[in-house]
Amino acid sequence: MSIYNISVITSTGFPYYNKNIRKFPEGIKLFQRFFDFTEDLDRSHDPLDSISSFELNAGLISALFEFAKNIEKKIITLEFKSLNVNADKKNPQKKRKYKGDALITIETETYLLHKSIKQKINLIYNTIISPKIPLESAYMITNDEDQKILDILTDAIARDHVLKNQIEIKTLANRFIEEMGKYGLYNIVISSFDLSPIVVFGEQYSFNEIEVILRNIGEIPSIDPMEWKYRLSFLNEKQVWVYLINSGSGVTVEGLFEPYFYLLIADPQTYLGEFPGNLASEFNLLLG
Repeated sequence: MSIYNISVITSTGFPYYNKNIRKFPEGIKLFQRFFDFTEDLDRSHDPLDSISSFELNAGLISALFEFAKNIEKKIITLEFKSLNVNADKKNPQKKRKYKGDALITIETETYLLHKSIKQKINLIYNTIISPKIPLESAYMITNDEDQKILDILTDAIARDHVLKNQIEIKTLANRFIEEMGKYGLYNIVISSFDLSPIVVFGEQYSFNEIEVILRNIGEIPSIDPMEWKYRLSFLNEKQVWVYLINSGSGVTVEGLFEPYFYLLIADPQTYLGEFPGNLASEFNLLLG
């Protein structure tokens, strides 16, 4: 599980819901991801002069760092998206459809695929949060809803599907590692559609070491179904190849299709040819 915390608040700071999912690992970089479900109101105003803009920005930075210290965190990078107010005025139909006031934020590993995370959050918002707006006067999350949020974030259905077929999958994975180990294949990993590792096969690297390798992989590109790409990573200054395969096969959770990813951890000198595609085809027979 690579998601550590989720919070639902309003833009005015009303703390509606918070859940800690997993204890934060120490000394690593994490992402705090923000998802805006607030109504798009007209906030037009005269542009600020440079001095006023600097003073407001300085106040924001100071406040953020002070808050971060109080909750024992250290901010490294803040990413912003500039607003195009004039474009919104010219194209009012493009305004967000949300009617209400909800902000959802989660703390995750940096390597998770943001598009997949966003799909999970959209599912949580549409099925649980949206009917409760306005949150300030809403009933709190029920135990069943709390469990549903946890199941969505931790890929419970996808994990259960793997566990139901674990004997056959392990046998197949071990056969592949035995056949391709002489060419430099170390481990085979099955992950959820946001790249959270589910199971690790092979004895070269442990589950925790696989997480470190993924943290060091850098930006992960978009991958089409039944296609794969590879990236260089490292562990303890040793380089490794990571092949990332979009299986194109998976589970469906309330209309959301969640394909598995198959990861191959290999020696940097390895050339696996068409093996990633062959592996995906055989794994899909078990997990499709």
